[in-house]
Amino acid sequence: MARKSLIQRERKRQKLEQKYHLIRRSSKKEISKVPSLSDKWEIHGKLQSSPRNSAPTRLHRRCFLTGRPGANYRYFGLSGHILHEMVHACLLPGATRSSW
Repeated sequence: MARKSLIQRERKRQKLEQKYHLIRRSSKKEISKVPSLSDKWEIHGKLQSSPRNSAPTRLHRRCFLTGRPGANYRYFGLSGHILHEMVHACLLPGATRSSW
């Protein structure tokens, strides 16, 4: 189980990313449209003035149940360890254990 503070920090980053998503996207489009370099630098300064944690690259996928940050399967939203346990307990329909 991940520490509660790390999970809360990640939720805070998600909220910030959602809040600044439109602002970041519009300023990036604006940069590509503006021909002069000085105007591009001005817009880039605005983009940099937004909080660092509002950048989508700072987000991590975490396990839905445990909050574990690594070895996640996007399709299930679970870490590999929990996914393995759930498949063995027959809790995931359609998932089969490998046997040879």
